[in-house]
Amino acid sequence: QAQVQESGGGLVQAGGSLRLSCVVSRSIFSLSAIHWYRQAPGKQRELVARFNLGSSTNYADSVKGRFTISRDNAKNTVYLQMNSLKPEDTAVYYCNADHPLRDYWGKGTQVTVSS
Repeated sequence: QAQVQESGGGLVQAGGSLRLSCVVSRSIFSLSAIHWYRQAPGKQRELVARFNLGSSTNYADSVKGRFTISRDNAKNTVYLQMNSLKPEDTAVYYCNADHPLRDYWGKGTQVTVSS
């Protein structure tokens, strides 16, 4: 079973919303900061949002005010609520569990925003 599993991607029109979910195995969740990255075709992977262990959050400038990262410890899940989506948000979105011993990555979920 995958230790990090993303879901919730899909095709949406510009201005629409999606909520991505990242389920992390219990054994690593509690010790990990969980972050969302994305990678568009032909571009480098970039950090979208961070949920740090102290519960502080950080966002890329390009998504501030539109995306919200949240964490449900009871469900071992981190969410990325994405509103007011733009075509430039189109990418594969990856969840990263930043554990003290190593990084864990999911396989990604595709988000496509049509204009």
